[in-house]
Amino acid sequence: CGPQGIAACEHIMEHLAVACSVPKDDFRRSNMYTDNHTTHFGMDVGRTSGKWNVPSIWDRMVSQLDVPKRRRDIDAFNAKHKWIKRGAALVPTKFGIAFTAPHMNQGGALVHLYTDGTVLVSHGGTEMGQGLHTKVCQVAAQAFGIPVDRVYVNDTSTDKVANTIASAASLSTDLYGMCTLDACRQIMARLKPYREKLGPDASLAEVAHAAFFDRVDLSAHGFYAPDSSMCNFNLAREKPADYPADKAENSWKGRPFHYFTQGVAYAEVEIDVLTGNHRTLRSDVVVDVGSSINPAIDIGQIEGAFFQGMGWSTIEEIMYSDDDHTWCGKRSNLFTQGPGTYKIPAFNDHPEVFNVSLLEDVENPIAVHSSKAIGEPPFFLGCSVFYAIKDAVGNYRKEVYGKDSYFEFRMPGTSERIRMQLNDAIAMKAKTKMLGDETAAEAYQTQGSY
Repeated sequence: CGPQGIAACEHIMEHLAVACSVPKDDFRRSNMYTDNHTTHFGMDVGRTSGKWNVPSIWDRMVSQLDVPKRRRDIDAFNAKHKWIKRGAALVPTKFGIAFTAPHMNQGGALVHLYTDGTVLVSHGGTEMGQGLHTKVCQVAAQAFGIPVDRVYVNDTSTDKVANTIASAASLSTDLYGMCTLDACRQIMARLKPYREKLGPDASLAEVAHAAFFDRVDLSAHGFYAPDSSMCNFNLAREKPADYPADKAENSWKGRPFHYFTQGVAYAEVEIDVLTGNHRTLRSDVVVDVGSSINPAIDIGQIEGAFFQGMGWSTIEEIMYSDDDHTWCGKRSNLFTQGPGTYKIPAFNDHPEVFNVSLLEDVENPIAVHSSKAIGEPPFFLGCSVFYAIKDAVGNYRKEVYGKDSYFEFRMPGTSERIRMQLNDAIAMKAKTKMLGDETAAEAYQTQGSY
């Protein structure tokens, strides 16, 4: 799973940084992929998968935000405040775009052009608030050279487009934008003689009207399936005996993704040492979404994904009953079953300063109109808030132990976990009394039922 896997890797990176006595930001930057690297699953970075932009985004944010100065300001603030501590984190992400089941990488669309110059599109994707229909409208409008309000997208139905694929993996615009464009181009090719005859000033309605009376089909079915070389990963595929020795490890298994959506986020937080509460002071996010079809939608998707990732990694805790905590039901009963016990972010959890930017002047020749998928990819960037909280906790623990040492801090970073992992005298006394061992108390992780 994407976010969980990245979180595990980031925990390892932080542990190594502390063990090597290297600042975390420097350690992360020096261990990034470069254009000549391949992933552990054998896919190249920065060549056939498109330009690798994470290092340049990182450097840009460090420079524009002046992250070193911000960290010095945080240290100065912490030195003056005993019960309030601040922390910061800069976190990158990359999200592979494709269904790893090859047969799912396909989509269809049905496009009708009417003699009044309006267009009706039916496609196999499901609109669920992510802006898919709007982007498909824009693709069709641009193809026909008409205003977007002249295009209508019908409700998804298998009597229009059969054998549809799940709208998932953030891939829907890539699939259905491309197959809609394919259908539009078919119709435009049939209209070409009439466009040439009537001239460039003729409206689409006039061209369609002329073609209709010549019995030209004004409907088309579009289909798109990415090249099989971009979605042919097979985990069980054995290494061929004659496989070139200079090829990357596991590259014989095929390519699982078309490309990567990439980004970097910076977060700054403030924790209350006495209660464990936290405030997100600011968050800055830059994401590479290629040449955006609709920047307003993409920025909204980034904001929503960031907020969801922030909640997932800080306050959304799942708790089950066990033999020691029967007050919430029999063993294995899920206690956090509703909004009374399972807390999602609210308006008050929003970063007090929240800046979202799209990387400029980037292309992605693999997807429709050089765009990139959005939706899930920015989710992990919300976890920058969690790592900023961990940094704030670590800043306090430096005062307790007189040194910077690694400590385990599990997700989600709830108020309870923050409070107890500070390891101040009160927390240590409570944990030692419960466990009967001060050494065990130092490393104890709250389980949600402390």
